[in-house]
Amino acid sequence: MSDDLFEGTPSSSGDYDSSSIEVLEGLEPVRRRPGMYIGGTDDRALHHLAAEVLDNAMDEAVAGHASRIEVRLEEDNRLTISDNGRGIPVDEHPKFPGKSTLEVILSTLHSGGKFSGKAYATSGGLHGVGVSVVNALSSHTRVEVARDRKLYAQEFSKGQTLGKIEELGAAPNRRGTQVTFTPDSEIFGDRQFKPARLFKLARSKAYLFAGVEIRWKCAGTLASEDVPAEATFKFPGGLADHLAEQIGARECVTAQPFTGTQEFPPSDGDSQGRVEWAIAWPLYSDGSTSWYCNTVPTPDGGTHEQGVRAALTKGLRAFGDLTGAKKAKDISADDVMTGGEVMLSVFIRDPQFQSQTKDRLTSPEAARLVENAVRDHFDHFLADNMERGKALLGQVMERMEERLRRKQEREIKRKTATNAKKLRLPGKLTDCSGETDGETELFIVEGDSAGGSAKQARNRKTQAILPIRGKILNVASATADKIRANQEIADLGLALGCGTRKDCDAENLRYDRVIIMTDADVDGAHIATLLMTFFFQEMSDIVRKGHLFLAQPPLYKLTAGKESRYARDDAHRTELEETVFKGKKVEVGRFKGLGEMNPQQLRETTMDPDTRSLIRITLPPEFEQRAAVKELVDQLMGRNPEHRFNFIQNHASDIDRDLIDA
Repeated sequence: MSDDLFEGTPSSSGDYDSSSIEVLEGLEPVRRRPGMYIGGTDDRALHHLAAEVLDNAMDEAVAGHASRIEVRLEEDNRLTISDNGRGIPVDEHPKFPGKSTLEVILSTLHSGGKFSGKAYATSGGLHGVGVSVVNALSSHTRVEVARDRKLYAQEFSKGQTLGKIEELGAAPNRRGTQVTFTPDSEIFGDRQFKPARLFKLARSKAYLFAGVEIRWKCAGTLASEDVPAEATFKFPGGLADHLAEQIGARECVTAQPFTGTQEFPPSDGDSQGRVEWAIAWPLYSDGSTSWYCNTVPTPDGGTHEQGVRAALTKGLRAFGDLTGAKKAKDISADDVMTGGEVMLSVFIRDPQFQSQTKDRLTSPEAARLVENAVRDHFDHFLADNMERGKALLGQVMERMEERLRRKQEREIKRKTATNAKKLRLPGKLTDCSGETDGETELFIVEGDSAGGSAKQARNRKTQAILPIRGKILNVASATADKIRANQEIADLGLALGCGTRKDCDAENLRYDRVIIMTDADVDGAHIATLLMTFFFQEMSDIVRKGHLFLAQPPLYKLTAGKESRYARDDAHRTELEETVFKGKKVEVGRFKGLGEMNPQQLRETTMDPDTRSLIRITLPPEFEQRAAVKELVDQLMGRNPEHRFNFIQNHASDIDRDLIDA
């Protein structure tokens, strides 16, 4: 049965009846809604197509069936990825008479060999949509399969099959799958694959599985000083080799990095996977973090990140107790992780991700498995060489003491502001007590109703609530006098206590985090945009220092039997219905606003640091680019409507169709 999407379109008479219902079959939903499957149609989405195909080849390698992968980029934006694995099955599929299994996989959503776990113990592809989505969004796709000493091929265009599978003859010295595709310009415009980005992707995959060799090739005209025409990647040391290259000649706190790998204990006789890590602490430079699950990058981290943070934090606290450093009990995970070069790769069965683009791992068991596996090794790393352990502990405690000093200064300023009449706090602010070692947070919420729920859901010691009235003043189009006279903006300034414009100093900020928490609808997004504009223009230092966040409240609650899940948006709802609740009768409840959620739901989904998700609002890596950002903000939020009109005209083709229909 094909996957259908029902979409209402008004009839010519304006009535809404059965003739208004349009049925999208096969892969047509992907072409109409690419954002639901690959996150949009921008450069990131374009390169996500390459990652989907490469992930399939990597799954064959991780499963032990492939030892070599080739990535080849040609001049006409054509990309070929091949492996020497088992090859996609080509015989007739039992549920689709007359169709090869290859054709079913390429042209049907939610088809593949990774649902039951029989063909792959661990895999990066989970939902059976990866290669079919690539096929749907490509103007031409050709798949060659060498299997059972024979070569087969089949071609497609925009998700449509161009003909039956062909047997091309004997192939005694070849095995595996080769996928060649050209992204469709109707979907992606004139965007082209970037050789440097693909080269980096191929190289990173080789680090993630020590047993695979990845060969890179690109047309000579696409080669450059940074991207050779040909290269071969094979790293026997895995992430340890990657870390050594990343560190280079930089001096680190410990002469030897903390590296290792550990199998997870089996469950019911089956392997649960494994974890590999490589961590170093540079002395005089910033670090970075790289998170992976089943060779798929998860840039937003997730539960595997939580596991390694817990292992390192608890390990250092225990080592401090062992060596008589009593203050080590105050070490936080940020003290340990900040400034470190951290690489973590996990392989687990049936991982759960936040979305189809797999930016964040949400599998609950990953935190426990990673923490238990890494903790024992880290304890040995610290204790086997006491001087090394003490050096790392000393560095982390210096960072801890600096954090506590800044926190104490903020607490003094908070108490001063509370007690001094000339610095009276706004009447609507429900402040936190600050009588805790936890980090303090200010939630800016929309309206008194949401404010009431948030006050009941908060942690009184660490979380403050400031309700605002609907859509605040658009500071990008307002005069300085109008901004100064606005009560909502004055309340924000008093509550935060860090000054504005050139006088803004993040060190004086009264809270560790400022969190914009608005409804998960269009009006809420508009209010959040106005608030971000305010912070960018009036308090840019707190944005630059990483103190500003967006909450992610759910739009839906999905329930089937005793199981309930929350969905952030329509795309997330669809994903949950097609994975967690597939084949089940689902009851869907829609939250019209934060005020409709009871305090327990609001705490669990949006405010509890252990269960929520936040988006950090940042400026470009180099703050000198602020002028470019300001120009964009002025175009979109400024006084001249022609600038907005021109921007919309120039970028209309980039907009996700979901947004248009919304």
